Amino acid sequence: MTDHITVGLLAYPGAQQAALLGLSDLFALANRRADAHGATDLPRFAVNAWAPDSPRPAYLLVPPALGEPPSAQVAAPLVEPLRALHREGTVLVSVCAGAFLLAETGVLNGRRATTHWVYDAPFAARFPAVRLDTGRLLIDDGDVITAGGLMAWTDLGLTLVERHLGPALMREVARYLLVDPPGREQRTYAAFLPRFDHGDAAIVKAQHQLHRDPATPGPALATEAGLEDRTFLRRFRHATGLTPTAYRHALRLGQAQLLLETTRQTVDQIAWAIGYDDPGAFRRLFQAQLGLSPRAYRQKFARPAEGKM
Repeated sequence: MTDHITVGLLAYPGAQQAALLGLSDLFALANRRADAHGATDLPRFAVNAWAPDSPRPAYLLVPPALGEPPSAQVAAPLVEPLRALHREGTVLVSVCAGAFLLAETGVLNGRRATTHWVYDAPFAARFPAVRLDTGRLLIDDGDVITAGGLMAWTDLGLTLVERHLGPALMREVARYLLVDPPGREQRTYAAFLPRFDHGDAAIVKAQHQLHRDPATPGPALATEAGLEDRTFLRRFRHATGLTPTAYRHALRLGQAQLLLETTRQTVDQIAWAIGYDDPGAFRRLFQAQLGLSPRAYRQKFARPAEGKM
Protein backbone atom coordinates (compact mmCIF):
# COMPACT_ATOMS: atom_id res chain seq x y z
CA MET A 1 0.00 0.00 0.00
CA THR A 2 1.30 3.46 -0.91
CA ASP A 3 2.05 5.66 2.09
CA HIS A 4 0.54 9.12 2.29
CA ILE A 5 2.07 12.36 3.53
CA THR A 6 -0.85 14.18 5.14
CA VAL A 7 -0.89 17.96 4.71
CA GLY A 8 -3.38 20.19 6.50
CA LEU A 9 -4.14 23.67 5.14
CA LEU A 10 -5.26 26.28 7.67
CA ALA A 11 -7.75 28.72 6.15
CA TYR A 12 -7.72 31.36 8.90
CA PRO A 13 -9.66 34.65 8.37
CA GLY A 14 -7.87 36.69 5.70
CA ALA A 15 -5.73 33.80 4.42
CA GLN A 16 -4.62 34.03 0.79
CA GLN A 17 -6.88 31.68 -1.14
CA ALA A 18 -4.46 31.48 -4.06
CA ALA A 19 -1.87 29.89 -1.78
CA LEU A 20 -4.34 27.35 -0.42
CA LEU A 21 -5.52 26.36 -3.88
CA GLY A 22 -2.08 26.59 -5.42
CA LEU A 23 -0.51 24.29 -2.83
CA SER A 24 -3.32 21.79 -3.35
CA ASP A 25 -2.68 21.86 -7.10
CA LEU A 26 1.10 21.62 -6.70
CA PHE A 27 0.85 18.52 -4.52
CA ALA A 28 -1.78 17.00 -6.82
CA LEU A 29 0.55 17.53 -9.78
CA ALA A 30 3.41 15.91 -7.85
CA ASN A 31 1.19 12.90 -7.17
CA ARG A 32 0.25 12.63 -10.85
CA ARG A 33 3.88 12.77 -11.96
CA ALA A 34 4.76 10.06 -9.45
CA ASP A 35 1.86 7.97 -10.81
CA ALA A 36 3.02 8.55 -14.38
CA HIS A 37 6.45 7.18 -13.49
CA GLY A 38 4.95 4.17 -11.74
CA ALA A 39 6.78 5.20 -8.57
CA THR A 40 4.98 2.80 -6.24
CA ASP A 41 7.83 3.01 -3.75
CA LEU A 42 7.22 6.72 -3.17
CA PRO A 43 4.52 8.20 -0.93
CA ARG A 44 1.74 10.45 -2.17
CA PHE A 45 0.47 13.72 -0.70
CA ALA A 46 -2.99 13.79 0.88
CA VAL A 47 -4.08 17.43 1.24
CA ASN A 48 -7.10 18.58 3.22
CA ALA A 49 -8.47 21.67 4.89
CA TRP A 50 -7.61 21.56 8.59
CA ALA A 51 -9.67 22.58 11.61
CA PRO A 52 -9.00 21.95 15.31
CA ASP A 53 -11.24 18.86 15.23
CA SER A 54 -9.44 17.36 12.20
CA PRO A 55 -7.10 14.34 12.41
CA ARG A 56 -3.46 15.23 13.07
CA PRO A 57 -1.55 15.82 9.79
CA ALA A 58 2.16 15.31 9.19
CA TYR A 59 2.39 18.97 8.12
CA LEU A 60 0.18 21.92 9.05
CA LEU A 61 0.58 24.82 6.59
CA VAL A 62 -0.29 28.38 7.62
CA PRO A 63 -0.63 30.41 4.38
CA PRO A 64 0.04 34.10 3.70
CA ALA A 65 -2.47 36.87 4.34
CA LEU A 66 -3.60 39.27 1.64
CA GLY A 67 -4.20 42.08 4.12
CA GLU A 68 -2.64 42.76 7.48
CA PRO A 69 -0.82 39.92 9.25
CA PRO A 70 -3.01 37.79 11.53
CA SER A 71 -3.72 39.57 14.79
CA ALA A 72 -3.44 38.05 18.23
CA GLN A 73 -7.24 37.95 18.28
CA VAL A 74 -7.37 35.93 15.04
CA ALA A 75 -4.69 33.58 16.34
CA ALA A 76 -6.15 33.10 19.84
CA PRO A 77 -8.50 30.16 19.13
CA LEU A 78 -5.76 28.38 17.16
CA VAL A 79 -2.85 28.74 19.59
CA GLU A 80 -3.55 25.71 21.79
CA PRO A 81 -4.56 23.38 18.91
CA LEU A 82 -1.34 24.25 17.04
CA ARG A 83 0.76 23.76 20.17
CA ALA A 84 -0.86 20.36 20.65
CA LEU A 85 -0.11 19.37 17.05
CA HIS A 86 3.52 20.39 17.49
CA ARG A 87 3.84 18.42 20.74
CA GLU A 88 2.46 15.35 19.00
CA GLY A 89 4.92 15.55 16.09
CA THR A 90 3.24 17.62 13.38
CA VAL A 91 5.66 19.86 11.46
CA LEU A 92 4.32 23.42 11.59
CA VAL A 93 4.88 25.48 8.44
CA SER A 94 4.18 29.12 7.62
CA VAL A 95 4.41 31.29 4.53
CA CYS A 96 4.88 35.07 4.60
CA ALA A 97 2.54 36.67 7.17
CA GLY A 98 1.48 33.21 8.32
CA ALA A 99 4.58 33.38 10.53
CA PHE A 100 2.73 35.88 12.76
CA LEU A 101 0.12 33.28 13.57
CA LEU A 102 2.75 30.61 14.10
CA ALA A 103 4.75 32.91 16.38
CA GLU A 104 1.70 33.45 18.60
CA THR A 105 2.00 29.80 19.66
CA GLY A 106 5.49 30.36 21.05
CA VAL A 107 7.05 27.54 19.01
CA LEU A 108 9.30 30.03 17.19
CA ASN A 109 10.80 31.46 20.38
CA GLY A 110 14.56 31.13 20.32
CA ARG A 111 14.52 29.84 16.75
CA ARG A 112 15.49 31.27 13.39
CA ALA A 113 12.45 32.19 11.29
CA THR A 114 11.58 34.27 8.26
CA THR A 115 8.64 36.20 6.88
CA HIS A 116 8.16 38.85 4.18
CA TRP A 117 10.81 41.56 4.38
CA VAL A 118 8.19 44.30 4.65
CA TYR A 119 7.17 42.82 8.02
CA ASP A 120 10.69 42.87 9.46
CA ALA A 121 10.13 45.67 11.97
CA PRO A 122 6.56 44.84 13.09
CA PHE A 123 7.37 41.14 13.47
CA ALA A 124 10.52 41.84 15.48
CA ALA A 125 8.62 44.25 17.73
CA ARG A 126 5.75 41.83 18.32
CA PHE A 127 7.89 38.70 18.77
CA PRO A 128 11.30 39.75 20.15
CA ALA A 129 12.12 36.18 21.25
CA VAL A 130 12.20 34.96 17.62
CA ARG A 131 15.53 35.12 15.77
CA LEU A 132 14.12 36.78 12.66
CA ASP A 133 16.09 36.64 9.40
CA THR A 134 14.10 38.13 6.55
CA GLY A 135 17.11 37.80 4.28
CA ARG A 136 16.31 34.10 3.99
CA LEU A 137 13.61 32.84 1.65
CA LEU A 138 13.07 29.61 3.51
CA ILE A 139 14.28 28.36 6.89
CA ASP A 140 13.85 24.65 7.58
CA ASP A 141 14.35 23.98 11.28
CA GLY A 142 13.17 20.39 11.06
CA ASP A 143 9.99 20.50 13.12
CA VAL A 144 9.17 24.08 12.04
CA ILE A 145 9.53 25.58 8.55
CA THR A 146 9.03 29.24 7.65
CA ALA A 147 9.01 30.74 4.15
CA GLY A 148 9.34 34.41 3.25
CA GLY A 149 7.45 36.21 0.51
CA LEU A 150 3.82 36.17 -0.54
CA MET A 151 4.51 33.69 -3.35
CA ALA A 152 7.03 31.62 -1.39
CA TRP A 153 4.39 28.91 -1.09
CA THR A 154 5.78 27.62 -4.40
CA ASP A 155 9.25 27.27 -2.87
CA LEU A 156 7.76 25.63 0.18
CA GLY A 157 5.67 23.19 -1.84
CA LEU A 158 8.63 22.22 -4.00
CA THR A 159 10.77 21.78 -0.88
CA LEU A 160 8.29 19.23 0.49
CA VAL A 161 8.05 17.50 -2.89
CA GLU A 162 11.84 17.22 -2.98
CA ARG A 163 11.90 15.96 0.59
CA HIS A 164 9.44 13.13 0.02
CA LEU A 165 9.48 12.38 -3.73
CA GLY A 166 13.07 13.32 -4.55
CA PRO A 167 14.89 16.04 -6.53
CA ALA A 168 14.10 14.62 -9.98
CA LEU A 169 10.33 14.78 -9.48
CA MET A 170 10.67 18.18 -7.80
CA ARG A 171 12.43 19.54 -10.89
CA GLU A 172 9.81 17.98 -13.14
CA VAL A 173 7.00 19.67 -11.21
CA ALA A 174 8.90 22.99 -11.24
CA ARG A 175 9.39 22.82 -15.01
CA TYR A 176 5.72 21.99 -15.57
CA LEU A 177 4.66 24.99 -13.47
CA LEU A 178 7.34 27.24 -14.99
CA VAL A 179 8.63 27.90 -11.49
CA ASP A 180 12.34 28.31 -10.84
CA PRO A 181 13.50 26.58 -7.64
CA PRO A 182 16.59 28.72 -6.93
CA GLY A 183 19.57 27.04 -5.36
CA ARG A 184 18.14 23.54 -5.26
CA GLU A 185 20.52 22.23 -7.90
CA GLN A 186 23.38 22.99 -5.52
CA ARG A 187 22.18 20.62 -2.84
CA THR A 188 24.02 17.45 -3.72
CA TYR A 189 24.08 16.15 -0.18
CA ALA A 190 20.95 15.00 1.57
CA ALA A 191 19.69 17.32 4.27
CA PHE A 192 19.15 16.07 7.80
CA LEU A 193 15.44 15.26 8.00
CA PRO A 194 14.58 14.30 11.57
CA ARG A 195 11.42 12.36 12.26
CA PHE A 196 8.86 13.86 14.62
CA ASP A 197 5.91 11.57 13.84
CA HIS A 198 7.28 8.46 15.60
CA GLY A 199 4.63 8.60 18.31
CA ASP A 200 6.89 9.04 21.36
CA ALA A 201 5.79 12.39 22.80
CA ALA A 202 8.55 12.42 25.44
CA ILE A 203 11.24 12.10 22.78
CA VAL A 204 9.57 14.77 20.64
CA LYS A 205 9.99 17.14 23.61
CA ALA A 206 13.69 16.31 23.76
CA GLN A 207 14.03 16.82 19.99
CA HIS A 208 12.40 20.22 20.25
CA GLN A 209 14.90 21.16 22.98
CA LEU A 210 17.82 20.03 20.81
CA HIS A 211 16.56 22.15 17.92
CA ARG A 212 16.29 25.15 20.22
CA ASP A 213 19.75 24.54 21.70
CA PRO A 214 21.94 21.81 20.20
CA ALA A 215 24.37 22.18 23.12
CA THR A 216 21.84 20.79 25.61
CA PRO A 217 23.59 17.89 27.41
CA GLY A 218 22.16 14.40 27.57
CA PRO A 219 21.03 14.47 31.21
CA ALA A 220 19.15 17.73 30.60
CA LEU A 221 17.45 16.15 27.58
CA ALA A 222 16.41 13.18 29.71
CA THR A 223 14.98 15.60 32.27
CA GLU A 224 13.13 17.48 29.52
CA ALA A 225 11.63 14.17 28.38
CA GLY A 226 10.80 13.16 31.96
CA LEU A 227 12.74 9.91 31.66
CA GLU A 228 15.56 8.10 33.47
CA ASP A 229 18.84 8.45 31.56
CA ARG A 230 19.13 4.88 30.25
CA THR A 231 15.45 4.75 29.30
CA PHE A 232 15.81 8.07 27.51
CA LEU A 233 18.82 6.91 25.49
CA ARG A 234 17.05 3.71 24.46
CA ARG A 235 13.82 5.44 23.47
CA PHE A 236 15.60 8.31 21.71
CA ARG A 237 17.53 5.92 19.47
CA HIS A 238 14.46 3.81 18.81
CA ALA A 239 12.38 6.86 17.86
CA THR A 240 14.93 8.81 15.80
CA GLY A 241 17.38 6.18 14.62
CA LEU A 242 20.24 8.18 16.15
CA THR A 243 21.89 8.65 19.50
CA PRO A 244 21.47 12.13 21.01
CA THR A 245 25.14 12.82 20.21
CA ALA A 246 24.76 11.84 16.55
CA TYR A 247 21.55 13.88 16.34
CA ARG A 248 23.37 16.90 17.81
CA HIS A 249 26.21 16.52 15.28
CA ALA A 250 23.70 16.30 12.42
CA LEU A 251 22.04 19.55 13.51
CA ARG A 252 25.38 21.33 13.84
CA LEU A 253 26.67 20.10 10.49
CA GLY A 254 23.51 21.43 8.85
CA GLN A 255 24.23 24.82 10.41
CA ALA A 256 27.83 24.59 9.18
CA GLN A 257 26.73 23.83 5.61
CA LEU A 258 24.51 26.91 5.61
CA LEU A 259 27.27 29.16 6.96
CA LEU A 260 29.78 27.80 4.46
CA GLU A 261 27.33 28.44 1.62
CA THR A 262 26.19 31.91 2.63
CA THR A 263 28.92 33.64 4.67
CA ARG A 264 32.61 34.48 4.49
CA GLN A 265 33.37 33.33 8.03
CA THR A 266 36.50 31.21 8.32
CA VAL A 267 36.16 27.51 8.98
CA ASP A 268 37.49 28.04 12.50
CA GLN A 269 34.93 30.79 13.14
CA ILE A 270 32.13 28.55 11.89
CA ALA A 271 33.29 25.67 14.08
CA TRP A 272 33.24 27.90 17.17
CA ALA A 273 29.90 29.49 16.21
CA ILE A 274 28.10 26.14 16.01
CA GLY A 275 29.53 24.80 19.25
CA TYR A 276 32.83 23.04 18.51
CA ASP A 277 35.78 24.08 20.67
CA ASP A 278 38.23 22.18 18.45
CA PRO A 279 38.10 23.27 14.77
CA GLY A 280 40.29 20.30 13.85
CA ALA A 281 37.74 17.88 15.27
CA PHE A 282 35.01 19.75 13.39
CA ARG A 283 36.94 19.41 10.11
CA ARG A 284 37.38 15.67 10.61
CA LEU A 285 33.70 15.17 11.44
CA PHE A 286 32.58 17.27 8.47
CA GLN A 287 34.83 15.29 6.11
CA ALA A 288 33.62 11.98 7.51
CA GLN A 289 29.93 12.85 7.27
CA LEU A 290 29.83 14.80 3.97
CA GLY A 291 32.77 13.42 2.02
CA LEU A 292 34.29 16.87 1.53
CA SER A 293 36.41 19.11 3.70
CA PRO A 294 34.68 22.35 4.80
CA ARG A 295 36.92 24.29 2.40
CA ALA A 296 36.08 22.02 -0.55
CA TYR A 297 32.38 22.20 0.33
CA ARG A 298 32.51 25.99 0.27
CA GLN A 299 34.34 26.02 -3.08
CA LYS A 300 31.71 23.74 -4.56
CA PHE A 301 28.53 25.14 -3.07
CA ALA A 302 29.09 28.77 -2.01
CA ARG A 303 26.25 30.91 -3.33
CA PRO A 304 27.27 33.89 -5.48
CA ALA A 305 26.99 37.30 -3.88
CA GLU A 306 24.05 39.45 -4.95
CA GLY A 307 24.72 41.33 -8.18
CA LYS A 308 27.36 38.85 -9.35
CA MET A 309 26.89 36.32 -12.09
